[in-house]
Amino acid sequence: MKAEKIKDLALNALDDLKARDVITLDVREMTDVTDFMVICTGTSNRHVKSLADNVALDLKHKGCQAMGIEGVDHSSEWALVDFGEVVVHVMLPDTREFYDLERLWSVPAA
Repeated sequence: MKAEKIKDLALNALDDLKARDVITLDVREMTDVTDFMVICTGTSNRHVKSLADNVALDLKHKGCQAMGIEGVDHSSEWALVDFGEVVVHVMLPDTREFYDLERLWSVPAA
């Protein structure tokens, strides 16, 4: 499955469970590790877990198995679902602000 399709399916799965502040970063020019990062916020530890689980399960049903899933225990502040070409990060608001992945992976001004 192509990266764009995986990204779109992940965005739909996050929307289904009301993920907040969802953004997509195109990092193809910055790294060979992945093509897209999807970053969103969950409202509680349980919401973070539910969002990550829903993305993994929804895409699995559509033929795209996650390569790895991290941080989906009940006390998680940050969960990650890795589909290779697309990596989904689900974080609590304070965790997202602290790590500021958007700034870290933003394209530098020319």
